[in-house]
Amino acid sequence: MKARTTWEAVCTVDDLVADSGVAVWTEVGPVAVFYLPHRLPALFAISHTDPFSGSNVLARGITGDINGEPVVASPLYKQHFSLRTGRCLEDANVGVRVYPVLLDGDQIRLEVPVAQAAAWVVAVLPV
Repeated sequence: MKARTTWEAVCTVDDLVADSGVAVWTEVGPVAVFYLPHRLPALFAISHTDPFSGSNVLARGITGDINGEPVVASPLYKQHFSLRTGRCLEDANVGVRVYPVLLDGDQIRLEVPVAQAAAWVVAVLPV
């Protein structure tokens, strides 16, 4: 049985920077939201935590494209993570969580479990 979910606002369009990420702090942990205006879809959301270092840095990584796959390079050890699947391109056994994301007016929303939606967004972190 699939858990019930809801779409929660985490930031606004004005918080986004083209071809870059912003970090948002949520009840399920830190999430990195990326805006790539030259791609469809243009919004991606993955865990902000680098699984190799345990540091919350992925929103600060450099975005790019490897063989047509939108990626972010971790600013620490430089592994590339797919923005679509969360998979690490250098180590298929490692990945980060991917969050469904959408634009609703000027709000950026992430899909979250209903039980965690009440106190969902704590802050938008500067990058």
